Amino acid sequence: MATTIGAGGRVDLGEHGIDASGRVHLHPSTSQLYTHTLRRDEGRLAEGGPLVVDTGRHTGRSPNDKFVVREPDSEDRIWWGTVNQEIDEEHFEGLRDKVASFLEGQELFVVDSFAGADPAHRLGVRVITHSPWHALFAKTLFIEPTDDELAEFEPDALILHAPAVEAEPEEDGTRSSMFVALHPSRAEILIGGSFYAGEIKKSIFTLMNDRLALEDVLPMHCSANIGDEGDVTIFFGLSGTGKTTLSADPERRLIGDDEHGWSDAGVFNIEGGCYAKVIRLSPAAEPEIYKTTQSFGTVLENVIVDERGVLDLDDDSKTENTRAAYKLEQIANALPSKRAGHPSSVVFLTADAFGILPPIARLSREQAMFYFLSGFTAKLAGTEIGVTEPQPTFSACFGAPFLPQPPAVYAHLLGERLDRHGSVVWLVNTGWTGGPFGEGERMPIAATRALLHAALSGQLGGAEVRTDELFGFEVPIGVPGVEATLLDPRSTWRDPEAYDRKARELAQMFRDNFEQFEADAGPDVSAAGPRV
Repeated sequence: MATTIGAGGRVDLGEHGIDASGRVHLHPSTSQLYTHTLRRDEGRLAEGGPLVVDTGRHTGRSPNDKFVVREPDSEDRIWWGTVNQEIDEEHFEGLRDKVASFLEGQELFVVDSFAGADPAHRLGVRVITHSPWHALFAKTLFIEPTDDELAEFEPDALILHAPAVEAEPEEDGTRSSMFVALHPSRAEILIGGSFYAGEIKKSIFTLMNDRLALEDVLPMHCSANIGDEGDVTIFFGLSGTGKTTLSADPERRLIGDDEHGWSDAGVFNIEGGCYAKVIRLSPAAEPEIYKTTQSFGTVLENVIVDERGVLDLDDDSKTENTRAAYKLEQIANALPSKRAGHPSSVVFLTADAFGILPPIARLSREQAMFYFLSGFTAKLAGTEIGVTEPQPTFSACFGAPFLPQPPAVYAHLLGERLDRHGSVVWLVNTGWTGGPFGEGERMPIAATRALLHAALSGQLGGAEVRTDELFGFEVPIGVPGVEATLLDPRSTWRDPEAYDRKARELAQMFRDNFEQFEADAGPDVSAAGPRV
């Protein structure tokens, strides 16, 4: 059996079916992982200290290459279909053997950490990889154990990460050479064929979405922060809608930027780090995040750097989906415990590429359920393979790619919490105004921040509102610091009749998409959608 010794104790990789013949680094430090990455010429050191890496041909997630094992203990609860494509146990074992055999001959890096800041609802995660910078990514994105926790660490979940291993579709039952395969009951994940590090964090999020729901905890694709009065806000949204940017508010403490659970005790971060898009990042508009791109310990994916080590965050020649992975603690106002109470405000972020939705609207409980199940937004360029410009899409619960169980399961958990805690729900459009993508312009971030400040501070509680005739939600008529025309999207279009046509088209898209949920959602929720 392969046994290795490192910081924090010893580990027997034989228990995972790996008889390692090369050197094994257990619990390596950040400095060690920098050293190995630079020694192997797999990354560059940039000015200020970040580690810059290239993910090769995969610069985003590949949801079409994600598989879930169909096995007796979990198959009845899995939401089978395009989101959770099945792979049988035989093919999973074949892929596992292929990955394990490859890893046995490599220099390996083993990272032990936690997913879930609440000890009552956390998983011990072990990542075994042949890539030092991916080990640093895992060490950064998950929650690092204390020395005492490491000494007693037992993995609940295992990632065998071998991006250099490619599948043979006909032999392995995959779609392409790339694969992310989850065995729900064994909590084992295989990753191969892609160097894009986001697959590591999202595969564990998918597993947590399954496990937490079984524990009556709502897993959420959201960011979260807390004000001085203890008021918690959560921000649901797909990649690129502003979860990271808007939650990094200097006037509030950051709980986390992407993945959380909502238990009977309140909200807790699933992760220990952040994974922010940094293309055209502005030091003026987003100073906290910008600072991390100049810091030691940050991993920068696909960011262009010149021969002097100077970054060019505006260069999208590699991808629009340039990323920074950094510890939550690198944000000055981060909440160390990564845990807080129940949200008083819930925000649904949508990047509306049609330019129809208002910059903010208040939702009733039934409307909240409708728009949560709808999960309307635009996929933004680079986030997924093949997406080169914004594409209108519906992603249930603002995170369909990561839902192992049917969306109604998560919607039911949300509804229970809204009823119990009386959270106010807002729909916020961070997408386009003045016309659709290509004609209008992106919603000014300063206006979005001003609207959110007014909503979260209670200023909008007594504000004069109008009820949108088509969509039914309440829209404030005036907000200090925000141009009144922005609050009425129709008035921002050069051709109001063109707006009306596109609005009816979008409303019909909502209705058509919601047909799949009507039986589970009930008539009250269904009726809360657009009136077409």
